[in-house]
Amino acid sequence: MKKILSLVLVAMLVLAGAAFAEGKVGVAMPTQDLQRWNQDGANMKAQLEEAGYEVILTYSNNEVAKQVSDIENMILNEVDALVVASIDGSALGTVLASAKEEGIPVIAYDRLLTDTDAVDYYATFDNYMVGTIQGNFIKDKFDLDNTTETYTMEVFGGSPDDNNALYFYQGAWDVLSPYVEAGKLVVKSGQTDFQTCAILGWGTDDAQARMDNLLTAYYSDGVAPDIVLSPNDSLALGITNSLKAAGFTLEEFPVITGQDCDVTNTKNIIAGYQAMSVFKDTRTLATQVVKMVDAILSGEEVPVNDTETYDNGVKVVPSYLCEPVFADVNNYQELLIDSGYYTADQLAG
Repeated sequence: MKKILSLVLVAMLVLAGAAFAEGKVGVAMPTQDLQRWNQDGANMKAQLEEAGYEVILTYSNNEVAKQVSDIENMILNEVDALVVASIDGSALGTVLASAKEEGIPVIAYDRLLTDTDAVDYYATFDNYMVGTIQGNFIKDKFDLDNTTETYTMEVFGGSPDDNNALYFYQGAWDVLSPYVEAGKLVVKSGQTDFQTCAILGWGTDDAQARMDNLLTAYYSDGVAPDIVLSPNDSLALGITNSLKAAGFTLEEFPVITGQDCDVTNTKNIIAGYQAMSVFKDTRTLATQVVKMVDAILSGEEVPVNDTETYDNGVKVVPSYLCEPVFADVNNYQELLIDSGYYTADQLAG
């Protein structure tokens, strides 16, 4: 009798496992050129597969036409859900409409899909908070509420085709603009509006070229700005490269902000060339997306914590916002190494 019960239990477990494994999820990532998207894609694939799903993972080389083609192929492969980190959030309306016609739910991943009703949910970090963290870091670093000193600052913005970029900018600018108006922060170039400061495609080389121009035009006296507000690490790297090429020593370097805790940038933080980077643990975001996929495909209530903020031009997209934190030379060990995000060897040298 015990043997029969054991066989029945095994059979039930096998059947349950088979049912659990049913489901195919398409994950469309924008590019492999930035380290963070490689990590996002790998984490997403690993966690979805661990949950029992078959995963189709693509990277689209920052080419919108390729991302459209990738998603079309996922639809043809009859995926049960789509997770899309867009290159241009406004450029996928037609292919997403096809997914909607096929009854395929769509989760926008970290970049909002705009100008379409064919997006069901949005999973991201609190993007306004990212900018707020960067702004507050600068405010606290220079004690702007109490200082009588004046500091120079230059401002960089992210890619204008990335919906998140404006949130990053606005979060930081809302913190820092009162100090600009009060004269405690002086932007010598006068370039503070988002469109003027934006770097299309988040390009490191383009950020370096803009910083080169700023140094030539406004800092020809050989004194670097005290602060460079950079929304992410790819831009921060270009800014750092520019300053190094101009001959500025470590002691002359400005406070440079960033985001993503890329390996090279984290090494720069350890060495003193970059002051901080906002850490968005992609494992946390991947875990949340898996929960959302599970809920969608099982017909349960999908976990969200924001139903007001993210209007994509057609609808307000129900969202789940994970909370970012910042890493600097004082806490990177705990945040990045002790947590297993990186090994000590990856950040050595």
